Amino acid sequence: MLGVDACRPGWIGITLEDGVTGAHFAPGIAALVESATAGGPLAAVAIDIPIGLADTGRRRADELARHALGRRWPSIFITPCRAALLAADYGAAVAENRRLAGEGISRQAFALRAKILDVDGWARGTPLRVVEAHPELSFACLAGAPLRSRKSTWAGAAERRALLARAGIVLADDLGPPGEQAGVDDVLDAAAVAWTAQRVAGGSAQRRPDPPDILGDGSSCAIWT
Repeated sequence: MLGVDACRPGWIGITLEDGVTGAHFAPGIAALVESATAGGPLAAVAIDIPIGLADTGRRRADELARHALGRRWPSIFITPCRAALLAADYGAAVAENRRLAGEGISRQAFALRAKILDVDGWARGTPLRVVEAHPELSFACLAGAPLRSRKSTWAGAAERRALLARAGIVLADDLGPPGEQAGVDDVLDAAAVAWTAQRVAGGSAQRRPDPPDILGDGSSCAIWT
């Protein structure tokens, strides 16, 4: 199983195999997955990035995920429409999203457009089972409730690492070169969605919405935990 999170220079991935974790880094999603599959096939891949882009309006998956997270709802941004992500610049993207969805988009969402489109193109051609996940939802599921501490704090990082360890996911202090590329929160997030990938492979994962929405391009859209 592979869990993937975006980090500043590219992508960080955490693999799980019989309780053993591994770490991978690559600038692009295809190269990351290729690195992770070098040791054998992957039963499931969970990625913390929108998968499935709407032509108009909001994705129901984002709204349901925000509702489930309670006070931590700001950690989930509303995914822009496809045309907005293809716009030339932020101003044009805001205008396009207002036309198609009745609202602007955050700078955070627009800043991730290259990574969103990277996964969008790759996921269409891979034979692997790939799902969208969100680490805060995964951690909330592990804890039984949304977490109180932000992941960027010492308390938040310690709590998240302890939850992963309790689930049998023990991260080494030394992750090799990938550990030099990703932040602490990026690694923890990748491990959390790897836990979700493990649940997907085992048939115990939940998804929002259920069944997934089918978007205009035929893609299936849901966030899994």
